[in-house]
Amino acid sequence: MWSILKVFKQWYSVFVLFLGFVACQKNIPYAQKISGAALGTTYSLQFVSALEHDEIKKGIDSLFYVANASMSTYWNDSDISKINRGDSTVVVDTHFKAVFEKATEVWKASEGYFDPTVGALVNAYGFGPEKGLPSINKKTKDSLLELTGWDKIQLLPSGRIRKTHPNIYIDFNALAKGYTVDLIANYLSSLGMNDYMVEIGGEIVAKGKSPKSGNFWTIAIDDPQQQKDRTFITTRTLTDQALATSGNYRKYRLDSETGQRFVHSINPRTGNALKTPVLSVSVLAPDCMTADAWATALMVMPLNKAKIIIKNVSNIEAYWVISDEKGMLLEVVSENW
Repeated sequence: MWSILKVFKQWYSVFVLFLGFVACQKNIPYAQKISGAALGTTYSLQFVSALEHDEIKKGIDSLFYVANASMSTYWNDSDISKINRGDSTVVVDTHFKAVFEKATEVWKASEGYFDPTVGALVNAYGFGPEKGLPSINKKTKDSLLELTGWDKIQLLPSGRIRKTHPNIYIDFNALAKGYTVDLIANYLSSLGMNDYMVEIGGEIVAKGKSPKSGNFWTIAIDDPQQQKDRTFITTRTLTDQALATSGNYRKYRLDSETGQRFVHSINPRTGNALKTPVLSVSVLAPDCMTADAWATALMVMPLNKAKIIIKNVSNIEAYWVISDEKGMLLEVVSENW
């Protein structure tokens, strides 16, 4: 009997030690990935954490929900959709306010080239999701300009939006994706993570180091000449930074005489559609919403003006890919890129 009890005690001790080992193993951080579809595009997260995968994903899904409920023009019952339909009773949330304030900041700093009300003009010229008008004369353009201008929008202390014209259409697509990247990055940081990369539709925040390489995160930037297969023109190392790229080079046109690539952009101040050799712009910034907004602003701005303006904006660096007179691609960078 004594020997049986002794064996039982030895077995029980080993079992307890095994359970303790398993419990400790659950608390060891390990590399994880989460990916899926959201905000009309795809997203991918890489991080190091001891938390359960499903627990983290549940929190991320809730952030996508609140971003859509506030700012998605594709959700009919979102705050922004109601405002665009003329509902002046909507009281916007903190997410909408943060994006509104950033839009105002970049609109001022870019001298009006960044404008979330430019959608009516974009659609009229046929560059947006809707069919363009057969022709645009001065009278038509002037009527569209009445619906364009960020200075025609006010965020009241009550949290309501006031528009000078009920048909002015607000579109935060140039900021909301970057803002959601920041939301998720802040969420991961709040869970104690120090090494992660958040990417939504090519807009990125990277913190710490990659668990795969042990080095700072290396991000590839698309080659505007890519065809069916995805290729990259350059790479960039991120050290606790955000990177956003804007480009419409997949919709470029070739000059019949020179072979130079051109894309079309809208000047929201004049309502004119302009040919530009700028095929893409990538922006480095401390946060992704800022990078996202500036990438859009620099995409529609004349290159010489863009280089001057970006030089005077703190903590922002830019990388342009342009097409020269012979159709060759050139890379242009800001001073500290």
